[in-house]
Amino acid sequence: MKYENIKTGRFISRPNRFIAHVEVDGKKEICHVKNTGRCRELLITNAKVFVQKVDSESRKTKYDLISVYKGTNLINIDSQAPNKIFFEWLCSGNIFSKDAIIKPETKYGNSRFDFYVEDGDRKAYIEVKGVTLEEDGIALFPDAPTERGLKHINELCICLKEGYEAYIVFIIQMKGVRSFSPNVRMHEAFGDALSTASEKGVKIMALDCVVTKDTIVADELVNVELRS
Repeated sequence: MKYENIKTGRFISRPNRFIAHVEVDGKKEICHVKNTGRCRELLITNAKVFVQKVDSESRKTKYDLISVYKGTNLINIDSQAPNKIFFEWLCSGNIFSKDAIIKPETKYGNSRFDFYVEDGDRKAYIEVKGVTLEEDGIALFPDAPTERGLKHINELCICLKEGYEAYIVFIIQMKGVRSFSPNVRMHEAFGDALSTASEKGVKIMALDCVVTKDTIVADELVNVELRS
């Protein structure tokens, strides 16, 4: 996945979850934050960031905040990126063949999953989650309680009973992590549900990414550590 019109900036503040104040070319700009999560450990004063200039008369802001440095590690915080990253990875012949039929945003029961895949006799529903939180080399999700995430896990378990394959894929929007775990301190029920789903046969996967100022690409599978 590639971004155009990227510029370097310095993070100043985040008045609300939708906008941030960023210094770009020596001028204070109002930027759209493409992530409604907390990102408190990332968006700190004077952090080096990258923003994308978007030319559109219908927009109130002319920049999107795309990524931020945490120390020397560049982390992509674009919440729209994980599905695109995973789609590119899937189309390369991972999990399924390159001839597989991939349908984004497919309704099932009371949920809408990110992908539905048919590959010969195989039929699968896949939910993708973006991960931007890291602590001591461990990628964590969620960074806030997620009832929607619980709903997706429960619906995927129902898919299994009806003969479908079911996957939850965590796209870790950075490199340098050793493993992925559910953030039980933030949402214990999510961690419990994820472990139960795994026991029932839902496949839990995590992929890290190579991130540059204007690209992000899925790279390697990361070990998933669930609660026992």
